Amino acid sequence: MQNLLFQRRDGVAVVTLSRPERLNAVTPALVEELHTVLDELAVDTEIRLVVLTGAGRGFCAGMDVQGGEPSSAESSEGRMQRIFRGISRGGEVVAKLREIPQPVIGALHGPVAGMGMSIALACDLRVADPTTKFVSPFTDLGLSGGDVGLSWLLPRLIGPAKAAEILYRSQTLRAEQLYTLGLVTEMADEGTDLDGALRLADELLTKSPYGLRHTKELLNLSLGAPGLRQHLAVENRTQAMAFFTEDFAEGLMAAAEKRAPKFKNR
Repeated sequence: MQNLLFQRRDGVAVVTLSRPERLNAVTPALVEELHTVLDELAVDTEIRLVVLTGAGRGFCAGMDVQGGEPSSAESSEGRMQRIFRGISRGGEVVAKLREIPQPVIGALHGPVAGMGMSIALACDLRVADPTTKFVSPFTDLGLSGGDVGLSWLLPRLIGPAKAAEILYRSQTLRAEQLYTLGLVTEMADEGTDLDGALRLADELLTKSPYGLRHTKELLNLSLGAPGLRQHLAVENRTQAMAFFTEDFAEGLMAAAEKRAPKFKNR
């Protein structure tokens, strides 16, 4: 891969957007590499947590508009169709970040703009350093704030009224504001957001693998659940299955013996 770095670290995958000379701005090639990595993670039972970060001075500066639009030489489609296909592929990356079974921790610093916001908000948790800023320039550019999942994710995280204010007014949010709004889980010292995300991943590695995966699944399902009773039906089945795992027995024994559990994902 030319635009991504991928490392394994004791049950944690560290995925790094690696176009630092362009503040990790997103190109079609980067999108396809993200698809490849996320598809592999979706079936990887050894990786329990994912940390997503960006190389260099920023997390992600959004779509690389200087890279130009998809060339007509690459397809017989019309201009609108080519642009739509490119945006749709980017949106699928955001959906896959939500759908992979592993919780994803974003390690954020510097600009988090445009599609970078959607990628960051698709993470389950976020650690940011003081240089982090979310930039939503859409209405200043003649675009809508409905950018690869942003208008779905943002109101669910902070409420529709605040999301409307941010997107309508093309606001930039600094690190302190992000933490106050609850968009950031933890603040780290400047330049240590990745270290903070890895510490958080290490903490989550001590938790039940079954519990983490199915909690993520249930939280995702709750966002589209038509009502409490329908969601209860899914929760009840998930919790009942947990009673038959070896890790549940280990968790009970560890609690009784006042020690840390040693989960084996069995």
